[in-house]
Amino acid sequence: MRQYHSVKEKVPQALLLFRLGDFFELFYDDAVTAARELGITLTARNKEKGQAIPMCGVPFHAAEGYINRLVNKGYRVAICDQMEQAGPGKKLVRRDLTRIITPGTATESGLLRSDQNNYLAAILTEGDRAGVAFADISTGEFRVTETAAAEAKSFVESLNAREVLDPDCGLVDAWVFDPDQSDRSLREHFRLLSLDGCGLNGKRIAIGAAGAVLHYLKETQRSSLAHLAQPAWFERSDGMILDAVTIRNLEIVEPLFSEDRDAKRDSTLIGTINRTLTGMGARLLRKRLLRPALNAEEINYRLDAVEELAQATIARTEIRQVLGKILDLERLLAKLSIGTGNARDALALGRSLEQLPVLKALAGKLNHQGMDAMDELQDVRSQILNSIADEPPVNIADGGTIRTGCSQELDELRDIQANSRQFIAAIEVREKQRTTIQSLKVRFNNVFGYYIEVSKPNLSLVPEDYERKQTLVNAERFTTTELKELEVKILEAEEKILAIEKSIFEEVRNHIIQEAGRIREVADLIAALDVSAGLAELAAEQRYTRPRFSEENGLLQIEAGRHPVIEALADRDAQKFTPNDLYLDARQFLAILTGPNMGGKSTYLRQAALIVIMAQAGSFVPASSATLPLVDRVFTRIGASDNLSRGRSTFMVEMTETAMILNTATSRSLIVLDEIGRGTATYDGLAIAWSVAEYIHQQIQAKTLFATHYHELTDLGNRLPGVRNLRVSVKELTDQIIFLRKVEPGAADKSYGIEVARLAALPAAVIQRAREVLALHERQEKAVNEEIAPSGLPLQVQLFEPVNGALADRIRSLNLDELKPIEALQLLADLQKDLK
Repeated sequence: MRQYHSVKEKVPQALLLFRLGDFFELFYDDAVTAARELGITLTARNKEKGQAIPMCGVPFHAAEGYINRLVNKGYRVAICDQMEQAGPGKKLVRRDLTRIITPGTATESGLLRSDQNNYLAAILTEGDRAGVAFADISTGEFRVTETAAAEAKSFVESLNAREVLDPDCGLVDAWVFDPDQSDRSLREHFRLLSLDGCGLNGKRIAIGAAGAVLHYLKETQRSSLAHLAQPAWFERSDGMILDAVTIRNLEIVEPLFSEDRDAKRDSTLIGTINRTLTGMGARLLRKRLLRPALNAEEINYRLDAVEELAQATIARTEIRQVLGKILDLERLLAKLSIGTGNARDALALGRSLEQLPVLKALAGKLNHQGMDAMDELQDVRSQILNSIADEPPVNIADGGTIRTGCSQELDELRDIQANSRQFIAAIEVREKQRTTIQSLKVRFNNVFGYYIEVSKPNLSLVPEDYERKQTLVNAERFTTTELKELEVKILEAEEKILAIEKSIFEEVRNHIIQEAGRIREVADLIAALDVSAGLAELAAEQRYTRPRFSEENGLLQIEAGRHPVIEALADRDAQKFTPNDLYLDARQFLAILTGPNMGGKSTYLRQAALIVIMAQAGSFVPASSATLPLVDRVFTRIGASDNLSRGRSTFMVEMTETAMILNTATSRSLIVLDEIGRGTATYDGLAIAWSVAEYIHQQIQAKTLFATHYHELTDLGNRLPGVRNLRVSVKELTDQIIFLRKVEPGAADKSYGIEVARLAALPAAVIQRAREVLALHERQEKAVNEEIAPSGLPLQVQLFEPVNGALADRIRSLNLDELKPIEALQLLADLQKDLK
């Protein structure tokens, strides 16, 4: 227990799994927590001494599953393992902390999703700037950037970082964020004279954050981290910026509303368009969708690659067949580098690398895939495949890890181990012939080892080279030099076999680690090819077209555009999706979209944003044609959500998100607004929506799609030159409406909300009463508008004047001829009070 406590002091915030023989044990509060979370029995030790210590345990060979469950629940798990084998007379074996597993530093497959990175991030804030570093220990990626302090949290959320460090988080000491200390530790680890080559010259707070990430990884992994790439500068402005709200609203990588997120992943953009076959490719596609390119040359290079493979059907099919045989090189490399990988991981890496010459031969013939100069890693591949057995065990201690023929000494020892009985039998036959003693036996026991037994009547025939070992009543036992040497070989063979196998495996592992940079470069090429081939497969399958980019007049023209996710779901259900056009340019850049609920307004808004994102990510798009400007940011304000834990109502969340858009968007942005102002009173909301639209028109001039139920906003189309009206068309029949889901120029004349309520099966009495109330308010509003605005003059004032039918009726009912002055004054005061 003293040994336990000395280790526990190093990891007070982690659940400590302490190896005792065949079990990992937990003690004290750790045991109470683990027993509760894992549903295992809580016991105690030292009960007889009156000092019961809570404890529970799990078998060490099945520990990974239990560890995964704890980490998935957000716990940090520290592993204290036995560093030597228990032996005769050894009461206490040496134990040490070997690893700390946390949500952001996991490499176990049960804790990772192959299609996304598992980031650990760190934020260091100074004034209005923040340095952000993020690393994925499971792939070796390590990047650093700086951003406005107000945007740092949103940026980290967009990364979906599993753990976030800051000076106050309690997981690391604040001093590890010191820029000078971080600079030294980064240079020492990566063996650099300076960090200038990483793009970090003068980036103090970014260096501080990067140093914290490296420190945390070293503390938790207890390994060389040889596979970790040098920290690379990440310039956010080099790509389209998507904040966490937009990523969520557009359901790019996660469904917006779903209890079972995995089951609903096909309702996301990435779930719909992902045709990649490798983990590296799936992660790269995700990165490109979350940070589309902003450089036209880079985008067109990606589109060229997709177009080439889309047209080369046979080559694409053959390439994808080979890609399907390649496992996740990045994560296999990480496991082997950290020390959690076994011989099966090494063999999987070798067999994957075996596909490189075939892949290079196929893709090298094409013009836009960049595979003609790919490193085939022949030396790494050969060493793995020439060393590791075809079916190695999970645990190297079980033997059989190394291939026959790899080591002559190993083969001899295995031969001795496997054929020891035959060797002994051969010696017995030979000695019988040499001595003519037919009753001679070669035997073995644990006390004397191997010996030759001769009965007493035959002792005169014993050769001089026999050495006496033991005298029995009826026999004598002897040994020979040959027998002693064979005994040593047989008894030591197993131990030597394991030692040699471990040594050879370490040689293979070390060579892999030394060539980590080359392996990462190849993994990057394979990922890019996988993404291109997958997007080409998608384009051919779904009839997607190549987008074109034009900065002339800031043209955004989409013909027969479709929502990729909804179209795929409709196809699955044998339904037809209605495509729509969109046209915005530098003269008319703000579209006011009106129409009924359920008519398709939100779909129209989202599909425009998704088409822009897909195009700049390097994908073909769901449209007959698309000519697009390069967009620096896409903003969305869609739907309503509370954040009650922070004391923020639906409307407050709506206004906060709207404020961020108005304060951040540029003329190169795309803004998608859905029902601004709906979270408050009608006229408050209308006033806010009106002023937001005006501000975008006058101050930002960004391409904007503004869906609204405030029909009054359509008047902006007559007032402001950059505004145009669009509406979702419907067909009215005698007792129902049909949603045509077709967007056309013009403004909707009403919202059809009651008809939608009827379709939702509200009671008939409720529907009827709603129609009566609506008719009453429409008559009153019309009367008031006619009084306030003479015929022929534009309606301005009444847009923002409250319409109160009861108040108007009260004024109409007054008999002014009989009203006394004092009564008139009192009435006026009452009316003023009501209005206030």
